[in-house]
Amino acid sequence: MGNEACDMDSMVSALTFAYFLSKSLDCKRMPVPVLNIPRAEFPLRSDSTFLLRESGLSQDCLLFREEVDLHGLHKNKQLTLTLVDHNVLPSADSELEDDVVEVIDHHLLQRPTSPSCPVTVEPVGSCATLVTERIAQKAPEVLDHQVAQLLYGTIILDCVNMAPEAGKVTPKDSQYAVFLEKRFPKLPKRGVLFQSLQNAKFDVSGLSTEQMLLKDMKAASGGDLKLAVSVIYMTLESFLQRRGLQQDLCEFCHNHNYNLVLAMTISFIDNKEPLRQLAVYSSSTVYREEMSKALEKAKNPSLDLKPVSSPYPDVKAFIQGNTLASRKKVMPIITDFLKERERKVYQSGNIEDLDLDDDSNLDQSDSQQCPEDTGMEDDVQVPPTPMNSLVEGCPLDNGLPKISPEVLVEKVSKMASMEEMSSEGQC
Repeated sequence: MGNEACDMDSMVSALTFAYFLSKSLDCKRMPVPVLNIPRAEFPLRSDSTFLLRESGLSQDCLLFREEVDLHGLHKNKQLTLTLVDHNVLPSADSELEDDVVEVIDHHLLQRPTSPSCPVTVEPVGSCATLVTERIAQKAPEVLDHQVAQLLYGTIILDCVNMAPEAGKVTPKDSQYAVFLEKRFPKLPKRGVLFQSLQNAKFDVSGLSTEQMLLKDMKAASGGDLKLAVSVIYMTLESFLQRRGLQQDLCEFCHNHNYNLVLAMTISFIDNKEPLRQLAVYSSSTVYREEMSKALEKAKNPSLDLKPVSSPYPDVKAFIQGNTLASRKKVMPIITDFLKERERKVYQSGNIEDLDLDDDSNLDQSDSQQCPEDTGMEDDVQVPPTPMNSLVEGCPLDNGLPKISPEVLVEKVSKMASMEEMSSEGQC
């Protein structure tokens, strides 16, 4: 299972590693790739849907988070869990921690080491690179054209067509991209495949603000603060010019129980060098100022933020001078901020006692509400989240019906049969 952003890297790493396990595990266990979002959100991952279509894998074969009762399997002692593209479970899944048997990831390591859970964490550009390495070393016969195309497309996209100026590619990424190219010479040409995936990923035409925020979103929480961190595939200027943006942001927070949104916009200059900008939205001056100052003061890494004008009083906007600092590098800054903030709240027992800068003089009474035309009551407050809930959240609808073990087996068998058809040139 990948992380709850369920970007292409998480999806492909889960699919291909589960397939690898299916060829190496005993017949008593059924490896199942789980996509960690509701099925209804998957069409927003336009690059992933494009790659699946090009690789001949039907979306009907996929399993989504609300369709698999992981907590029920845990209670029945029927679950072992491998984490790919993240290494810490969100607080809502903390009871599954004892079921984690392996981790493969390229983010900052946040979990304690354990002899019962092997951990592979390397700062490569794509988790799919590490999955490719595992398969190539342990069972190269598992690699066929379909599996290779899924892995190859993901590595190429994550590493921005292997362009050094984008700051994503590492020697290991290049090594396994070349390995796949040599082993499967009929793979699409690198530049053509990257441009097609990039076009699909950045296609936000027709999406509402809510859909754009959900398209590539992670969540984090600590104490009374719950926030969404969304990658937005356009320039900050274009995002801020969306009609009714402030009201859309307010309604998004209200509908999804967030009290702050960090929008990280990204575009590319000549398809190589990234342009990164930030927008911090909250109807609360306290939350907005605290988060902004934490980002401005960050040293590991420094984001080199430069404030720019914003058309909305509830939105602070910045140009990010450090264009190499992707969300993967910003999330640890946010996690550290939330830990420190929660510690202060816990010690003081009062949000108003937080040690802000002397010149801020902020108080919870500074909190602003949504625009009047939202129709919300003035005293609406987002309920506080539990303590020790610092890990990125997983806001899923747990009330939907789960898929039975029999249907799981049927779906995975269908995936295997499709793979066999692909290898015979029928897919």
